[in-house]
Amino acid sequence: MGNTVVGETVFFSVVIPTYNRQPILEKCLRALEVQELGASSVVTSYEIVLVDDGSTDGTLEWLATHKNEFPHVRWFQQDHAGPAAARNLGVEKALGDTIIFIDSDLVVLPNFLQAHADALLQGKEQLNSDRFFTYGAVINTANFDNPTAEPYKITDFSAAFFATGNVAISKHWLEKAGLFDTSFQLYGWEDLELGVRLKQLGLKLIKCPDAVGYHWHPAFKLEQIPNLIEKEIQRGRMGVLFYQKHPTWEVRMMIQMTWLHRLLWGILSLNGSLNEKTMAPLLQWLINLGKPQLALEIARIFLNWYNVKGVYEAYKQNQQIELR
Repeated sequence: MGNTVVGETVFFSVVIPTYNRQPILEKCLRALEVQELGASSVVTSYEIVLVDDGSTDGTLEWLATHKNEFPHVRWFQQDHAGPAAARNLGVEKALGDTIIFIDSDLVVLPNFLQAHADALLQGKEQLNSDRFFTYGAVINTANFDNPTAEPYKITDFSAAFFATGNVAISKHWLEKAGLFDTSFQLYGWEDLELGVRLKQLGLKLIKCPDAVGYHWHPAFKLEQIPNLIEKEIQRGRMGVLFYQKHPTWEVRMMIQMTWLHRLLWGILSLNGSLNEKTMAPLLQWLINLGKPQLALEIARIFLNWYNVKGVYEAYKQNQQIELR
């Protein structure tokens, strides 16, 4: 086992939180079990640390039945407490010196681990330290049968500094930063908030485009809209928590708590007149044409409006509480 993230050897712990995703989790784990490491690879070994966050879909029973097919997997269980707590448990149980975070609906290519290892060594040469992390590419897909066939799209671009969809980082930096804040119990921001603390420690981001992960989600349907709206409202509430911890203009921009965002999404949604009800016929028409992704992108007009309203409502509520 290696003793540093960028030493002569590396031992990877791939930490994956999961909650009721057994079908796609199976594809995720099978892809990780067939990693191709070069003969001269610095990766001495790797493990997959799976944390089940209280699934009710038979995930653990399925794992127990098929455990011989997943020799790299060690799994742990917790009561449903959210991805922040699940990732923290995964880091605590990890044996490796380098943590790779992915989500349980991500399917990777066979060179995934080797690509991160190569980028880590290149980062050491560039910076002469381990004060950095590598960030791979994430491609969104609705193709369950063959998720890795999806091409890269402009909508797959991410400007996030630190996101847990596909990132490799030294375990000791996570511990020094304080791991994930479990106050983020609703949807959103727990990984980007940790990213702010890592940036404060001086860590840099090194892109690793060869480490590709394909993020699967079901094709967009109108029936998903209530859940998507609820996620945006939750993201707004968690965004205010993010801002309370880091009251900076950069965070305000990230969580869309500015007059610019309020004006932009207010205009685009005609102050809420373009919403899930009024736009339903257009969205269904696009779905019927076989263009669910385009329909989803158009739906983001009112989804972002719900997010912005959620941010300001949560901020107002917090101010009222503080004045009491």
